[in-house]
Amino acid sequence: MNFKTILAAGCMALATSFAYAGPDDPSKFEAVQYGAQKFVYDFNFATPQEGLGALGFIRNHIKALKEFGDFEKSRIVIVAHGNELHAFSRKNKAAFPEAYAAFKELTDQGVEIHICRNAAKGRGYDPDGFYDVMTVVPAAVIDIARYAGEGYGYIYPAQFAKVTREDIVAQYPEVGME
Repeated sequence: MNFKTILAAGCMALATSFAYAGPDDPSKFEAVQYGAQKFVYDFNFATPQEGLGALGFIRNHIKALKEFGDFEKSRIVIVAHGNELHAFSRKNKAAFPEAYAAFKELTDQGVEIHICRNAAKGRGYDPDGFYDVMTVVPAAVIDIARYAGEGYGYIYPAQFAKVTREDIVAQYPEVGME
C-alpha cells in the first residue's frame, strides 16, 4: 500500500467513527453539578392565586439545588409587591387556608419572604398584617436593588397556562402519541 491509500483509508475510518446526529436522535441529559446560588424572586402578580402558584418555582428551585447543587450554602429571597399580598396576609387566611403552610414549608428551608410596605399600604394592609414568617421591608424596589448589589441573580417568575403533550397532539394530530 502506498501512503495515499493508507491516508485515504484512515480518513474514511475516522469519518465513519463519528456518528451522525439528526432530528430523530434523542437529546442527552447532562447532570451538571452547581455550586451555591443566591437568587431574589420578584413577585408581582395580578391575582393572589398566581402568587401562591408561583411558590412552585421556589419548590422546584430547592429540589434542583438539593439534587444538583449546594443547597446548604444557597440563599433564596422572595420580594412580594403585587396582588399576591392578599394571600400573604394573615387577615385573609379564611380565603387562602393553605397559604400559611406553604410559606412555612419554604421558610423552614431557609427561604426569606419580604413584603413591600408601600405595596401593602396601597392595598389596605399595615406592616403587622402579614404572617410571622415574613418580613416587611420599606420598598420592593430598594430591596431587590440591595440583593442585586450583593450579587444575587434576579428571577421574575412569569406564569402561563400549562400545555401538556396531549394538548399538542390534540392541536397537531400529525405528531401522534408515540
